[in-house]
Amino acid sequence: MSFISGEHGDKSPTAPPAKTQDLLKNPGANVTAEIPCADPVSPTLDEATADLISPFEMLNMEPVAPPYQVVQPHWFFCRRTDDNTYWSPFSREDSDKLENAYNTGADRCEVVVAVEGERYDVHVKERKRYAVYWEQTPTEVRRCTWFYKGDKDIRFMPYPEDFSNSLEEAYMISVTLDEWKRRLDFATGETVILHNPKLIMHYQPIGMQEDWVSSPSEHTRPRTVKRGVDNIAVEIPDGEPEKVDHLVFMVHGIGPACDLRFRSIIQCVNDFRSASLSLLASHYKHAQLEGKVGRVEFLPVNWHSALHGDATGVDEDINKITLPSISRLRHFTNDTLLDLFFYNSPTYCQTIVDTVASEINRLHTLFKHRHPAFKGDISVVGHSLGSLILFDMLTNQRTGSQSSSNKILADDPCHPKHDSLAKTLTRLGLQQYLPTLQAENLDLESLALCQENDLKDIGIPLGPRKKILKNVRRKCFSEDYKATRQPQGLGAPLQDSLTSEDNGNPSPGSEAQKAQLHRTQSITSSVDYEYFNMGIGQTSGGIAKGQVSIDYPQLAFHPQTFFAFGSPIGMFLTVRGLKRIDPNYSFPTCKSFYNIYHPFDPVAYRIEPMIISEVDLEPMLIPHHKGRKRMHLELKDSLTRMSMDLKNNVLGSLRTAWQSFSRLPVAALPPVDEGETTIDGNSRETQALDEVCAPAQTGEKTGDFWTKVIAWPWALHRQYFQAENAEAEYTTGLTEQPEQAEQPEIKVGMLNGGRRIDHVLQEKPIESFNEYLFAIQSHLCYWESEDTALLLLKEIYDKLDVTFEQPQQ
Repeated sequence: MSFISGEHGDKSPTAPPAKTQDLLKNPGANVTAEIPCADPVSPTLDEATADLISPFEMLNMEPVAPPYQVVQPHWFFCRRTDDNTYWSPFSREDSDKLENAYNTGADRCEVVVAVEGERYDVHVKERKRYAVYWEQTPTEVRRCTWFYKGDKDIRFMPYPEDFSNSLEEAYMISVTLDEWKRRLDFATGETVILHNPKLIMHYQPIGMQEDWVSSPSEHTRPRTVKRGVDNIAVEIPDGEPEKVDHLVFMVHGIGPACDLRFRSIIQCVNDFRSASLSLLASHYKHAQLEGKVGRVEFLPVNWHSALHGDATGVDEDINKITLPSISRLRHFTNDTLLDLFFYNSPTYCQTIVDTVASEINRLHTLFKHRHPAFKGDISVVGHSLGSLILFDMLTNQRTGSQSSSNKILADDPCHPKHDSLAKTLTRLGLQQYLPTLQAENLDLESLALCQENDLKDIGIPLGPRKKILKNVRRKCFSEDYKATRQPQGLGAPLQDSLTSEDNGNPSPGSEAQKAQLHRTQSITSSVDYEYFNMGIGQTSGGIAKGQVSIDYPQLAFHPQTFFAFGSPIGMFLTVRGLKRIDPNYSFPTCKSFYNIYHPFDPVAYRIEPMIISEVDLEPMLIPHHKGRKRMHLELKDSLTRMSMDLKNNVLGSLRTAWQSFSRLPVAALPPVDEGETTIDGNSRETQALDEVCAPAQTGEKTGDFWTKVIAWPWALHRQYFQAENAEAEYTTGLTEQPEQAEQPEIKVGMLNGGRRIDHVLQEKPIESFNEYLFAIQSHLCYWESEDTALLLLKEIYDKLDVTFEQPQQ
């Protein structure tokens, strides 16, 4: 690289003095006296540059000699997608932590800095960013001071650190000596010209142009160069509060993709976390300023990769029997829809629940290790099939009294807990791997938290590591609980859970016997939901002989709340033969349950009708996060009321007209009995008109309606002469109805502590045009729904007695 001083703005036409050369830190750089006037490159560059300078920039072309100030660096990390690479800035808090580590000598010894809510670790010397809680390819980290943007770029990109250092050295010399028009030539053929402090251009050689250009003038189109992150248009994210108030585990549904953009569960949870942070800043502003509110941490739970990985071999077996036609559609089916069938399989259902439980417990242990001061509660979220997995797991959890009985059994020296790692490996015939595992300080408990890749990294072959993981996980999460698989909780017989109404329906006992007979004859159920007899009607006796029951692992904590997004729980319970959920039933270890769904979601089903079937309850409408009903829904309600008023007015006018033209002569009317008032006679006319107009309220065809309108005089005559024996009652709504008294609040079982369970989102205006067109999108909208995130935050912080603040519009 060479530095060339220009003739405009120089203090002397001779070579730079010795003090200028002392400022050059690059030993490979050399200084040339000046750019000759006949240089063929300079005019071309100057002409190209002059065309790009606006009149406002021409005002800043005069030399200015501000004092040199060291540029403030900011740290960025690289994001790579299939067709794009871009750089995102760390928050100012994280960037300052990285800069402090860099200044304390991180380039000489490895220093690890936790960033982004301690979900990532940055190895400063290596310049790599590693995920903590999930598997992710390490990304590059860069200390950035200089940035560029081409004419087709939409954002500024940071230069490599060595390139930035060269630019900073040249900029320091130009500012100190007030010498501009300085040109830097690099070994790659690139050229950077410093016209003034606010106009710096980067020219690339023709061979480095990425896009084909049609004219020679386009070859010299330069990049715009900026110094410092404050001089570029970039949104630096706000830092996250260090205090964590609540922890939430989020379990995905079928398939590896969670939305229409085919993003993974990690990316979707990141968006949900960002939305929650924004809502906390707007709806709990004062509580944050007072230090009462920190943040809610959301962590993804991925079970799909374990099911479709090499450990099970299911993908290889499915591919062997898959037809070659419509390969893309079949691949999509194998990768997504088959997960529903896998969960109904006794073999793969055990794999799924073991994976979900072990992953949640692993994340919980790791989170507690990185946040030792955390004292908050924990909740779980399940989307689609993930909600059903969590529902079955929470149904089969045990309370403290059951755990105490486990402790008594665990004192038995033959109990699996007392099995050592050496005995387990010896029983499996894999004792040769004992030194390898002991070298990593692994015991049975820590081994159960390992993934297959962990054992692969320490050199254990595929076959042995499959045997080890399967045996250890079943031992740690299942075997020590088999002895206590007895019905708990309500202690009521099955017929107490399956109740029925008294209006002619069979008795509870007969319904239970029929349900029991049905389950005994069934051979399709592969899951043993033993604890379902605690109020939701399933018993272990219904499992056919010889079927494999599921050993549901226990979570290491008691969840506070269970949120189900777009959940098919209600449908699966019905398919399993469950008629009704006992209102007294609640999860053994979780006392709150919310069923959240979009009105157009084709996979979602309700829960409340299975608890209270005698009352038709509308779901709770989730408020918009801005504190109002969506405008199109308000307009829809207004138009509905307006149409009803218009309809009432039209029919009211019709009533008046018929009363005027078709009233019978007074002499033909029967005499009014004593005690009967004129109002009673008019009511008969109203009843006759009601008889005519009732079909309009029930949606009867127009032809039939007008036929009865013509027959109105006869109906009036019939009402006058048969009023005493009339038994039909017509309700039309033409006259103003008395205001109904507010119904008392209904207690919807104990699944959510008596509170409402079903909550429905408000559809967007564009979704109202065609509900079928947006059906699939409606099932995948929960990850980006601010209304859903706000409902979670409100439920969490209401239990912490934190005041909710609705921001003013």
